[in-house]
Amino acid sequence: MYKIQLKELIRDTLVEIGCYSESAVNLLMGTAAQETHLGFYIKQLNGPAKGIFQCEPATFGDYVKNYLTYNPNLKLRIENACDIRNWNPEALVYNLKFAICMARVHYLRISEPLPIKDAYHDMATYWKKYYNTYMGAGTTKEFIKNYKKYVL
Repeated sequence: MYKIQLKELIRDTLVEIGCYSESAVNLLMGTAAQETHLGFYIKQLNGPAKGIFQCEPATFGDYVKNYLTYNPNLKLRIENACDIRNWNPEALVYNLKFAICMARVHYLRISEPLPIKDAYHDMATYWKKYYNTYMGAGTTKEFIKNYKKYVL
């Protein structure tokens, strides 16, 4: 996927749903770079994860049930921005704006502020702690390598 177009789509989508910051755009770009090399994969090869941010269906269900249910205005803004009414994780594969929104929802749930927009070392640590978690196979070193390769 062409990185300039993806970055513009992320920015425009986050503005549309009222969740924009340059730090959020860069963190989502880094997340997509790490998870799928900016969309080279849209389904996990040997697992359930979906979309360019590799969201698992159970995680998706948790976003909807335990966050968006309590944030109905955001849920409505996402529905309108993504032209979606059926909250199905399979939509993460074919609706890029929806995948962007759900990745942003993931990071909205975290009380720690986002890293500074250009601090990709801090983004790597943040991603590992809150997105990949200590149980995940990804590393901060790998995130930095992929950020440099696919985003910069």
